[in-house]
Parts: sequence; structure tokens; C-alpha cells
Amino acid sequence: MDEEYDVIVLGTGLKECILSGLLSVDGLKVLHMDRNDYYGGESASLNLIQLWKRFRGNDKPPAHLGSSRDYNVDMIPKFMMANGNLVRVLIHTDVTKYLYFKAVDGSFVYNKGKVHKVPATDIEALKSPLMGIFEKRRARKFFIYVQDYNENDPKTHEGMDLTRVTTRELIAKYGLDDNTVDFIGHSLALHRDDQYLDEPALDTVMRMKLYAESLARFQGGSPYIYPLYGLGELPQAFARLSAVYGGTYMLNKPECKVEFNEEGKVVGVTSEGETARCKKVVCDPSYLPNKVRKVGRVARAIAIMSHPIPNTNDSHSVQVILPQKQLGRRSDMYLFCCSYTHNVAPKGKYIAFVSSEAETDHPEVELKPGIDLLGPVDEIFFEIYDRYEPVNEPSLDNCFISTSYDATTHFESTVTDVLNMYTLITGKVLDLSVDLSAASAAE
Repeated sequence: MDEEYDVIVLGTGLKECILSGLLSVDGLKVLHMDRNDYYGGESASLNLIQLWKRFRGNDKPPAHLGSSRDYNVDMIPKFMMANGNLVRVLIHTDVTKYLYFKAVDGSFVYNKGKVHKVPATDIEALKSPLMGIFEKRRARKFFIYVQDYNENDPKTHEGMDLTRVTTRELIAKYGLDDNTVDFIGHSLALHRDDQYLDEPALDTVMRMKLYAESLARFQGGSPYIYPLYGLGELPQAFARLSAVYGGTYMLNKPECKVEFNEEGKVVGVTSEGETARCKKVVCDPSYLPNKVRKVGRVARAIAIMSHPIPNTNDSHSVQVILPQKQLGRRSDMYLFCCSYTHNVAPKGKYIAFVSSEAETDHPEVELKPGIDLLGPVDEIFFEIYDRYEPVNEPSLDNCFISTSYDATTHFESTVTDVLNMYTLITGKVLDLSVDLSAASAAE
């Protein structure tokens, strides 16, 4: 272990594993350590016995739930946008050869007490029960504008500079009502709150385009894909990639104490009395608690069920977004469900997650609007965890710390953090212009 590395990565959470893979591919000498004896850190997948140990304090799950090893329950469940940046990173690094994806059946939104399919195109807008007849026509016009919009072709801009015009002003031009704005902003553009309305509209238009293009890609009922056997496969795939390029992995390393010189710059990491020297450290917040601050909490429920979520067309995998306004909250609530069709549970079993930024100390009460949509559950677990973000200055201490995972059930915010960290560490912008057909879905 007494060697010098360009980078030591601490923690095998998804963000750390992607960075470790990207940096290894770039030719840097990488050592990757984790205090746990399993991959994934906060973003691990647990089998039934591990789930029981974590939430019930024993290792005796009831027999009627089936075999423990048929379960892969993701602790940070998130779907991937089919054309999104995570898929681009997977293709860029060729990690796709280790993974099989399957399209997610449904994308829904909660509106006025009911669950509706999210309309994503002008044709779907005309059919959607979310809007009345006149509103449908207005929404259709807006969808066509978004579909035809090309940043580099001023003819498609209709005289508006979307880097200056706010989303609120753009929407006003099409006369859309608040109800329509709600589902467009939260379930198509995937904003987490309503700040976007007063920000430049370009971001929202590009997010809507990503949704529509991802939806068209697999001709499924949603723009999302998800790996067979769950997200636990991802950190391991990146670990394999890193190893191919000469990266070294060590699990079950206690302490992992980061060492600094008198100027406060990182010089290495000590574990079990041995120190590995390095120029830079990449880690999750738990390895450098004095360089992060708490920014919020996520409330989450995990349910095991014997049926799909009601009113989602019997979807075996589905996302439902409950916009904040519909619930009188400050932030959105997310419902995520997958099942034996993605090999994350035994046949006939479904795993559902309800998550939101915590606004109280009572997840059972707070998550009730989402839990009420699930129907009967076999088992349910609740937890609240803290979210942290770094407060250090990486140019001074050479420590690059990831932000905790948020409540969203899709990966866009996670990958943004990874790409920003990559640029901070290397001074380069990752080229993500790849051939998207390289990540085909498993049948």
C-alpha cells in the first residue's frame, strides 16, 4: 500500500465509482478504498436479509416474501433517462458491456388526487385528461415549439432569446394555465421546486427535449431505463472498468484517515497503520465530515408489495411525480416502483419507494400522500437521512467531495455533480458526444 497515487477515491458509492472509472480511463493511477465490505456505500443494493438487518435489527425476514437473494433493493433508487448524461457516461467509458438495461413501463404525474400518464408530445397532449379542450390546443402549440426548437437555428426561436426570457414569460406567451405548467415543470422538465419559473427558459426547454427524445428512443411508456438486477450493478461495473485500466480496489479498509501537510493540502490516506500517498482525494461526505455541511434531509419509505401501483396501467416499473403544489408542500414527492421484471424481487413481488425532501421529523405522516397511492403493502420501512454538500475549497486542499444523493427518482442531478467534479479534478470537460445506440435495452 506504500505507493504514490494520482488520486485516492474513498467510498464506492455510484458517484465515486464513476469518477474512479473516468480518471482511470484518463490514465491516472487510482487507488479506490471503502470502509465497508460491500460496494455501493449509500447507493448499495440490499438483499432481504441485509434489508431486515438494517431496518428491523434482525436477520429473519418472513418466509412468505420468498428467497432473500432474489431481492436487490436499491437504497438510492433512481431511473436513468434513456438519452441522459448518465447513459452517455456509460457509453463513453464502455461500461455498457457489463450491464443490461430494460425500459421502464410508465411515467405518471399526480394531479388533483388522481394519477395520470405524463403527456410528452403534441399528440399525447391532445389525448390527455389532464387538460380541457382549449388548454390542450395551447399545450400542443407549446410542445411543437419545444420539439422544433434548435439552439443553433434562430429561425426556430420565434424571436425569443431563451437565455434571457424566463420560463414564466415563455409560458405566458402560450397562455398555459397553472395546472399545465405544474406537470410540464415537474414531470417533464423534472424541476424539484418552482424556482425555475424565474430562471432563463433555455434549461427547461432543453430538459423537455431530453424527455421527449428519451421517450422516443425505446418506444416504451416512459423515457427511463433501469439495469436488470438494479443499480448495485453500476458501481461494480465501474470498479471492473477501473481495474481494466490499472486501478486498485480495496474493500473493508477501516478508518481511511485523510492526511494533510502543514499547508492543509492532502498528502495521503492511512488505514491499518499504512499510508498510501496521493496528490488528490475524491470521496463522499462521510469520509471528511469536517469539510461538509448539512443542507437538508430526505424522508423515504420502502414497501414490498404483491401488486403493481394502482392506476398505472399495471406497470411493472413506474415513476410517479407528485408536484409540491398538488400537496401544499415546498418540494416534490417521488414514487418509484420496480419488480421481478427487472430482476429486483421474486416473481409476483414489487418494490416501491416513496421519497421527498423531509419537511418534518415524521416520515410516516409526511409521505402519506405517496403511500396512499400504493394500495396494500406486505411490508413497509421508513427512514430519514441527512444530505450534505462540501464547503471546502478544492484548489487549496485537493479534496473533491461529492454531494449527498437527493430525493429525486431519476439520475440527472447526480450526474451533473459527477461531471462538475470531473472538471474540477482534471480541468477538462468530459466529451459526451457519443453514439447513443450503443446502450440498447435488454429484451
